[in-house]
Amino acid sequence: MKFRRFKPNKAGIRSIMKLPTVGKEVGRITNRVAGAASANGGDFRTDLEEGRTRWRGAVIGNYSFPTSGGREGSRRDLLRGLDGAHGE
Repeated sequence: MKFRRFKPNKAGIRSIMKLPTVGKEVGRITNRVAGAASANGGDFRTDLEEGRTRWRGAVIGNYSFPTSGGREGSRRDLLRGLDGAHGE
């Protein structure tokens, strides 16, 4: 049996990555990560943007930085947020 090399349909992938429903899903996941990271009293914010080729979501770290353990506490809370966001 001869195998053919897989070639992804890049134009199709790009068109999917810019759909409004994909943006809603990226926003939902970003908000879940921020919520899970904030469970320890931190103040995390989110940013959602439609870029040239895809949606981008970011969790912007801890605005109560001094009271939540500084840099190590912020890192710990973000990692906890990533772990806690996949529960659904």
